[in-house]
Amino acid sequence: MKIKDIRVTPLRLETRVPYVWSQGVENAFTVNLIEIEAEDGTIGYGETTAAPDADAQKIILLKLAKSFIGRSVFDITAARDDAYKRNFLVFGGNMPRYANQLFCGLEMAAMDLQGKLLNLPVWDLLGGEQRKNVGYFYFLQGESTEELVADAKAGAEAGHPIIYLKVGISPDYDLANIRAIRDAIGPDHRLRLDANEAWDPALGLRMLKAIEPYNIEYVEQPTTSLSLLPLKHLKDRSPIALGADQSVFTLQDVYQACATGAADMIAVGPREIGGLRAMLKAAAICEGAGLTLCIHSSMTTGITTCAEHHIGRAAANLDDGNQIMWQLLKDNIIDTPSLEPQKGALSLEGRPGLGFDLNLDVVAKTANTHQQFVGTA
Repeated sequence: MKIKDIRVTPLRLETRVPYVWSQGVENAFTVNLIEIEAEDGTIGYGETTAAPDADAQKIILLKLAKSFIGRSVFDITAARDDAYKRNFLVFGGNMPRYANQLFCGLEMAAMDLQGKLLNLPVWDLLGGEQRKNVGYFYFLQGESTEELVADAKAGAEAGHPIIYLKVGISPDYDLANIRAIRDAIGPDHRLRLDANEAWDPALGLRMLKAIEPYNIEYVEQPTTSLSLLPLKHLKDRSPIALGADQSVFTLQDVYQACATGAADMIAVGPREIGGLRAMLKAAAICEGAGLTLCIHSSMTTGITTCAEHHIGRAAANLDDGNQIMWQLLKDNIIDTPSLEPQKGALSLEGRPGLGFDLNLDVVAKTANTHQQFVGTA
């Protein structure tokens, strides 16, 4: 069965509340919806994050698509290699991090299509399921300490075992939030932090010592992603476990982090590493180093959540507190199934492909929202 056509549609989805993190405040996520259609009309769906511009990225995705159209739907590895060579390497553009972002969406749609054609869930295409349930943390949202505390109480009372807080806003604000949230959820509830590159090693060490009394389980990517050395410098002195995230966007990065002992855990997602199959390669590298893999999500919809869930079902050495992002959006692009974890766990039915049905009304609405936003920007 050959690939007949590939279509790309930019979508702009507004957040339920402003998304506050160390890099700023976001009020919407923009993604590119990718549809890969086979000769028989079957369609596989994927998506990409769309930084820095969705329409510019669409042009590049459609150029890459030329290497896929006309090939077997199962010939995606050779198609990717051809597309990377033709559009990057021949121009001296060896940009694996950016290319991974693009190829992830194309592979996601292709694997959804493969599963539908074979009547198999994608986790079977990844080697079969290792577990029935995938664990997720409860992602706090709020623009003030009071809002974050209220959300933390709601998450803890709903039975979510791991609470996750963005820090790196400012030291005083971060400390106030950590103290208040720890008081709200009790001394033993698991609490994780993500500084998103906001701390240099000196500030990071001061902050880690200041928050040590609050029983913090793990701090994700406290230092810059441009080098693993600051992370290792801090990890070797830290009283709290540290994770690599934005600093491990390629398989080579994952290997270096594991080989040098730069982190206690590796958090990486398909968007960074280049797809679902690359995630299992990253998991294998981590497994060889005795580390667990935490699935990192990004500014995406439930399409990526489903893809990440299939990774979670198949990966051997998975953390029990992984990330999802669709719940931060006003509109849910997935009609079925429900993607809401119960007490920190989710188990999806083994439907063909990635196993979801799109809400086409939301697709049309968010495509129109993108067009209006571009027209007024």
